[in-house]
Amino acid sequence: MYCNHCGSQIADQAAICVKCGVATGRGNASGKQPTSRVLYVVLALLFGCLGVHNFLAGYTQKGVIQLLISVFTLFFGACFVAIWALVEAFTVKEDANGIPFS
Repeated sequence: MYCNHCGSQIADQAAICVKCGVATGRGNASGKQPTSRVLYVVLALLFGCLGVHNFLAGYTQKGVIQLLISVFTLFFGACFVAIWALVEAFTVKEDANGIPFS
């Protein structure tokens, strides 16, 4: 991979370019701990119709949408949201900041 700013070659998962110091948008430059994949999947399976797993991963808008669908349809929409959460449990691999689950 090459730096978008200076063009020097850098590691594929480098958070910053070692030559110019510009962030690459990859890696974990924020210093935050990665979200647990196991916890994300368990929350999606148990409380997926309420969007709890999305709040954990930082996908607040999706979590609010799932919660509102379940509540305002008197939980009849929860069946749809539960299927949505099940799909997310096995397809989402990173949090809202692009940091891969641990």
